[in-house]
Amino acid sequence: MTTNQGAPIYNDSNSLTVGDRGPTLLQDIQLIEKLSNFNRERIPERVVHAKGAGAYGVFKVHNCMKKYTEAKFLQGQGTETATFVRFSTVIGSKGSADTLRDPRGFAVKFYTEDGNYDLVGNHIPVFFIRDAMKFPDMVHSFKPSPDTNLHDPNRFWDFITNSPESTHMITWLFSDRGTIKSYRKIEGFGVNTYVWVNNQGERHFVKYHWKPLAGLETITRDESMILAGTDPDIATRDLYDTLNNGKTIEYDLFVQLMKEHEELDNDFDPLDATKVWPERLYPLIKVGRLTLNRAPKDFFTEVEQAAFCPANLIPGIEASNDKLLQGRLFAYHDSQRYRIGKNFEQLQVNKPKVQVDNNIEDGAMNYHIREGKVNYKPNSLNDNRPIENKEQNKNMVFIEGKIQRNNIPITDDFSQAGDRYRAFSKIEQDHLVDNLIDDLLKVDKFIQKKAVINFMKSDKELGTRVKDGLKL
Repeated sequence: MTTNQGAPIYNDSNSLTVGDRGPTLLQDIQLIEKLSNFNRERIPERVVHAKGAGAYGVFKVHNCMKKYTEAKFLQGQGTETATFVRFSTVIGSKGSADTLRDPRGFAVKFYTEDGNYDLVGNHIPVFFIRDAMKFPDMVHSFKPSPDTNLHDPNRFWDFITNSPESTHMITWLFSDRGTIKSYRKIEGFGVNTYVWVNNQGERHFVKYHWKPLAGLETITRDESMILAGTDPDIATRDLYDTLNNGKTIEYDLFVQLMKEHEELDNDFDPLDATKVWPERLYPLIKVGRLTLNRAPKDFFTEVEQAAFCPANLIPGIEASNDKLLQGRLFAYHDSQRYRIGKNFEQLQVNKPKVQVDNNIEDGAMNYHIREGKVNYKPNSLNDNRPIENKEQNKNMVFIEGKIQRNNIPITDDFSQAGDRYRAFSKIEQDHLVDNLIDDLLKVDKFIQKKAVINFMKSDKELGTRVKDGLKL
């Protein structure tokens, strides 16, 4: 393997970090090249999350979070913040069916008084991979084959079986959680781990959970396939019909919190996106309620051009060293500048409700009118404006370690997958096994065997049932 310039690549699975678990470095030109090239593979459709639906609403705080974060929109019971939400499917194209097996995107934009904060997640709490370096490969394997443009289960399962960290996600995706028909009745998760910082500088890792007040609803594989043929837009239609009939849609926001010094006290890495945090150890804390109350009037302008990014953070909320998140911080904005244009943040749906004041200017489709002749700093002609915020970051974190490409020390790719299977009811277990067998029957025997080995390592019963169903 080489870079685009022909330089040899010796590790194509791990980002360049400070130590095993430190932040990803901007000097990782291999990662930047891989992600930036991946972001530019298709136009004008999103590479992932291509098909979506959006809604406007308001988030209201029920329990003040001042103890944990200085984020202003989470202070004070009753505080309200305008929001825009985009639901989506991940792998399917714009013309795909809403009901097919796929993770669903659940992205929330908060228009706060400190600028926009984006909470960009999915309806399943974990992900296929733990390092952004593998993201382009993952999506390539899930998308149609480059030679025929046809979906090929062999390609999907080849990647999955060679990426054992995906096993946990597969137990979610191939359960009935992977097939839905209403965005009103799905959960949402931040997936990645973030950091909350209060005004004393105390830091907590945080995981986000959205719970639908309408209840959780899934459908079977058979119903999913029927609806894909008879009403492929059912989730989008259901969302807009509900809002246009004057009804609201509600979700409660909960968080799990962990003190930073506790991060190595568990048998899993809390910054690993393939893992959940046990609720018995880190119970859910209710934060507030999101109420969607208005459908967009112009789909292209408001939904298709909506742009979210995990790097849209505000004081009191920071990114953790989660290796998947670290890559997302770069990739989202980079893809949006390519797909929509340099000035995508000036579009109404993406524009903060507070004044934006900096020296970034011009470019295609710029419509921000700048007054005056000074567009640089430092300056004397404009009293050195715009003035920088005097509240410096008091929460500096010390990082030390070798610059390296390594896996995280604690992986354990199978325990939580087994836990998930054993937590299912008998019917849920049966559906999971049936869905796995149905898909794996379409792939080569040697890939089937690798899948069974991974399932055996997770739970012997699960592996045995899949093995027997495949007649291996």
